[in-house]
This record gives sequence, structure tokens and C-alpha cells, in this order.
Amino acid sequence: MTDKQIVEQHHATFESILNVDESGNEYWNARQLAVVLEYSQYRHFLPVIERARQACRNSGQKSEDHFEDILHMVDIGSGAKRQVEDVRLSRYACYLIVQNGDPTKSVIAIGQTYFAIQTRRQELADDEQFSRLTEDEKRLAIRNELSQHNKYLAAAAKEKGVETSLDYAIFQDHGYRGLYGGLAAKDIHARKGLKKSQKILDHMGSTELAANLFRATQTEEKLKRDPVHGKQRANQTHHEVGRKIRQTIEELGGTMPENLPTPDKGIRQIERTKNKLDRKK
Repeated sequence: MTDKQIVEQHHATFESILNVDESGNEYWNARQLAVVLEYSQYRHFLPVIERARQACRNSGQKSEDHFEDILHMVDIGSGAKRQVEDVRLSRYACYLIVQNGDPTKSVIAIGQTYFAIQTRRQELADDEQFSRLTEDEKRLAIRNELSQHNKYLAAAAKEKGVETSLDYAIFQDHGYRGLYGGLAAKDIHARKGLKKSQKILDHMGSTELAANLFRATQTEEKLKRDPVHGKQRANQTHHEVGRKIRQTIEELGGTMPENLPTPDKGIRQIERTKNKLDRKK
């Protein structure tokens, strides 16, 4: 089956049970989706929904934004109705369900392939679009993504015992020390010549930001994947990831993060300029 045929088949199957509420929001009902995905009984589908909920939480999303438990009336014959439990699903929830479904079912396998194709298409489109951005636009895009991933990293670290603000500051320092050859956040701050109120991440170029984004995402994944117990082990993990990324940069002949130039403009200044331009449009 070609990519085009897979996309067309899954789209026809999936979109046929799409619902739209009074506010124009699209959603799917779990009971309808279970039938489309060829589960003989809804109770067999419930564990798949739960795995998808957990995957949603693990990604740092609020599961209630994508999985809403509801009750609705169904016909049971002779004009009688009764309430049944159901789940209102977002498109993202449906994606997670398909990814956590039984791949031996052809409809699930097609769905998984469909989402893989769509994801790769989006990645290619994003790469092309990103290459057209100016340096300031790249910095702003990566900085915003890093802000979001730092939240996911904090959540993963908290699960390992990094609980207080001081714990997290120490945890972050371990990551910086690994990536910056022993330099802590305050050392990086001093090297950049920043004021006390200025944040180091707001005064990095796109290359330096990308290295820190990779540090954050890979540490988050390692904390969730490996049997890391306690904040000391979490700190060590963060340092190891940072050091490994530094080693990779060195092997590729790249410039060490601490030696990359500090941009003239901070992220806040770029945002103010962008907002002014947007208001003029």
C-alpha cells in the first residue's frame, strides 16, 4: 500500500466519526472510535485509553484537556434510553490511542503508519520553514520551545525527588556544568556580562540555545526511561547528559557553548520589536 493510499484510507475511516460541538471544536467519542478500530467490546478498549492518558501525562500535557469523561444517552430499543460512560477525545488523544493500540489489527497498523507519515511531512515542512527564519526569529522560536521543555524537565525531575526551588537550581547547575565544561549558571552569567536581572537563556544565540534544548529534552527522556532514584542521581544524570552533548560538539569540531558569541539583543527586546511590527500589520 502506498503512502497516498494509507493516508486516504485512514483519513476516510477517522474523519467519518468526527464530531463538532456548538463552539466549533472537533472531537471524537471513544465508543465510536473503538468500533472503527475493530475492538469487539468497549471494555477491551478501555486499557488502550488508559495507556494513552498516561502517555499524554508523560509528555507534560494535561490529560483532561484531551480526555474528558462524559455520560450520554443511547437508545436501547422501544424508545427507551440509558446513560453510558464515554470519553470525549481530542485529535491528539486519538493519535495517542492509535499509537498505543494493538498493531496486529490492520486498522491500527494503518493508523500508526498514517501518523508516522504525517509527522515526517510536518517535520520536513518545519525544517524548510525554519531555514527561512532570521537569526532573531530562530532564537525566539527555540527559546519558546526551551521554556516549554524546561517545564517538562522540571516535572520529570520532581518525580525523582527534585522538589524544592533550591533542589531544582542545583539540578539545573549540574546540567550546565556538564555542557559548559564545569561552568555553573552564575559563571555563564558572568562570562556573558549580564545584569543580575537578566537570564542567560535570553542572551544565547540559536546554536547555543539548540544545545541547551537538546540537553533538556534528552535529560527528560533519560529520567523517565531509566531507573533513576533520588535527587543526587537525577543531578548526576543531568550532568552526564550535558557532558555527552559537549563531547559530541567537540567530536564534530563545533564551538564550545561558552565560547559562542552573546547576541547584542536579548529575547525580551526581540519580542517587543516583533509585537510592534505585528500591531502595525
